[in-house]
Amino acid sequence: MNYLNIVLKSFLLFLLFFASGCTTIGEYQSRSPNQAKDSILVKEIVFESEGVKLAGSIYDPKDAQAAVVLVHGSDPVPRMTQLAELLAKNGLLVLTYDKRGVGESGGVYVGPQVGTNNINVDNLTLLAKDASAAINVIHQHSKNLPIGLVGASQAGWIIPITAARNPLVEFMVLFSSPTITTLEQLRFQFYTNGREDFWENHTDEDARYHTENDPDKYQFKATDPKIYLSTLSIPSLWLFGEQDIQIPVKMCVEHLNVLKAKGRPFEYVLFPSLGHDTSKTEPLEIAIHWIKQKALSQ
Repeated sequence: MNYLNIVLKSFLLFLLFFASGCTTIGEYQSRSPNQAKDSILVKEIVFESEGVKLAGSIYDPKDAQAAVVLVHGSDPVPRMTQLAELLAKNGLLVLTYDKRGVGESGGVYVGPQVGTNNINVDNLTLLAKDASAAINVIHQHSKNLPIGLVGASQAGWIIPITAARNPLVEFMVLFSSPTITTLEQLRFQFYTNGREDFWENHTDEDARYHTENDPDKYQFKATDPKIYLSTLSIPSLWLFGEQDIQIPVKMCVEHLNVLKAKGRPFEYVLFPSLGHDTSKTEPLEIAIHWIKQKALSQ
């Protein structure tokens, strides 16, 4: 899969910081409708969610085995065209759309770049409704394929909400995504303070203590993804870098193990040398293989 090397740079957009945000924004280019790319039909679409029109693209390969909707992280991200093309080249039908308030999509972007809180309950719920609307669109496009959600970072809160509320979602893949609450994530992020050598000087027990007990710098109602995950019985895969300083991976894995013990079909893969950026060849290859394997078992 040599194309993986091409897409990895753009996939960085998929792994976005939470409170501080990531300042790198990919190029947004205008597209002509219904383009053909190496036997992949690219169809430009507009769909409605909560009173605004969202613009996106459907990447439709021949003999697709499953369908996925790409869910954004925290930054003002347009549709993720290179990642969508990669997945389509590997037999997946893909819908990717410009995030609310970004690119050709209507609405208002909420996030740290514009001084607003994008992890409050209202915004995460709204973004989950956008993802759910996209799920409905891709289902109408191809009703016979299993449909899943793929996302990273902040999408770890959005995707479980979407899946719990839309029965069309049949699987989830989450890169570097939290199972802790939004407030706990902020405590951990403030404690690590962006220090790349954090895990050389701190233990998991130390990180857990601060994540669970530090005073909150911001006051708002927390979103707990475990509330939604505990209601789900769909196959789900998390991919974590153990050196992550945005989320406490060991805590997240413990939460998943508890849910697994209760019969939830959840899986995870740990990469000891990786941090929050799991946009590497091996994690992406594992995710693609896992999706196709689950699609064939439907």
